[in-house]
Amino acid sequence: MSGTSSNPMSHRTRIKICGLTREQDVDAAVEAGADAVGFVLYPKSPRFVSATRAAELARRLPPFVSPVLLFVNESSEGIRAACDLVPAAWLQFHGDETPEQCAQAAGARPWMRAARIPLDESQAFDLVKFANLHEQARALLLDAHVEGYGGGGKAFNWSRLPTSVNAHLVLSGGLTPANVTEGIVQVRPRCKSLAVDVSSGVEAAKGVKDPEKIHRFVAAVRAADALLARSPNALLSAT
Repeated sequence: MSGTSSNPMSHRTRIKICGLTREQDVDAAVEAGADAVGFVLYPKSPRFVSATRAAELARRLPPFVSPVLLFVNESSEGIRAACDLVPAAWLQFHGDETPEQCAQAAGARPWMRAARIPLDESQAFDLVKFANLHEQARALLLDAHVEGYGGGGKAFNWSRLPTSVNAHLVLSGGLTPANVTEGIVQVRPRCKSLAVDVSSGVEAAKGVKDPEKIHRFVAAVRAADALLARSPNALLSAT
């Protein structure tokens, strides 16, 4: 499995800081070592930014730090207009879009699809089937299913995930500097590769990031990577 690979690069968990609205938060994410930053283009979100504002913030990014545009049931015209303003962006679909709608809207751009995992453990969710349906997605983002769209800062039960998913996964939903290590431990062995996505877990208020929390989150991810690179069993026994 990917988590036990001898390739050192397989142990590097990519990090996305999402819901950025301010220049200083973009700078803090970059300084801490984030691989990607997310901009929420969903007007009902407290972290909403317009496409024009997302473009302004994205221009602060250095090479090799990727902007991600998050859409919820957006029109094709709206997606194209946003992509014209942020040409290097990944796309993240977080609504009720079908696989065909995602692929058509993204075109040649890389895109990921949110999989909304039920918090109620009596409700089933077939992630293997979901991955097969979205085989054109570059990654699947795992978030908690709450009212509305977005995880609401809630973490689902990671142990309920299938033991083997033929996809690159992005773990999201309720992650914090305190629990991200356990999330990496539980989820990485189940997929091709693992990234993590955090928003409310590094905030001082909705839409306002805390630089110190961002740095602690990144440090916790890197510590988990270092332990797992030395010995997968050592990290498992530490939790």
